[in-house]
Amino acid sequence: MSPAIPPIAPERLPELLAAMPKAELHMHIEGSLEPEMIFALAARNGVALPYASVDELRRAYDFTDLQSFLDLYYQGAGVLLHEQDFHDMATAYLDRAALDNVVRAEIFFDPQTHSARGVAVETVIHGLSRACADAQTRHGLSAALILCFLRHLSEQDAFETLEAALPLREHFIGIGLDSSELGHPPEKFARVFARCRELGFRIVAHAGEEGPPDYIRQAVDVLKVERVDHGVQAIHDPALMQRLARERVPLTVCPLSNQKLQVFPDLKDHKLKALLDAGLCATVNS
Repeated sequence: MSPAIPPIAPERLPELLAAMPKAELHMHIEGSLEPEMIFALAARNGVALPYASVDELRRAYDFTDLQSFLDLYYQGAGVLLHEQDFHDMATAYLDRAALDNVVRAEIFFDPQTHSARGVAVETVIHGLSRACADAQTRHGLSAALILCFLRHLSEQDAFETLEAALPLREHFIGIGLDSSELGHPPEKFARVFARCRELGFRIVAHAGEEGPPDYIRQAVDVLKVERVDHGVQAIHDPALMQRLARERVPLTVCPLSNQKLQVFPDLKDHKLKALLDAGLCATVNS
């Protein structure tokens, strides 16, 4: 019989959490850009910003919903032009993750955000992939890339992005779906995800962040995802909750992001505990 594990004193909890090895399964690398790096890259690349200072830009991080964040997200990504820019952005995140004892990071990236500005997919992938390799050497941190399609764009655009990226397929392990959720259900991308499965990619998708529980169901049934990113709106569908628990479909939940983007304006109202209590496989991510 195993000895009982003594309770942890509350004051020791931060120390314990800091020391724990962690996996980060929900990280948008373009969203990791800090205001300081945005200004540094803008100066390096001669890109004009509509903000006078780092502090002014930081004050703009006051979001009312997902779309208000995405507007700033795409604006910030405009400073990324060269392979070294993508390397430096990812390195800054991975160095910070290593300080938090992250030992595995699976990183979303959005090539369409950059191809729309004339930046080749090779530039994006080579820069990010090099940073992942460096993190393994410098920190022993295993990092992998997941290529995401922007759901507010067309399925045809997603097909074209996939074809452009395929010559570099050894640099990314999976395919995801992100960006503006409302009005863009997973079934919109059924054919391109079927193609991705044929090619042997691991499949994930954002669903049920702001969108309804049915988007989660579509992600599982139509896209046949292995993991649902967010998924918190499942709480409104008891039958779906039971199914996710029974089938052990992982959810990559991001409580602080949900609070910042007003999905749950007060963290006390977040449903993570309810998901766990219902037996779902819900992970906590930054």
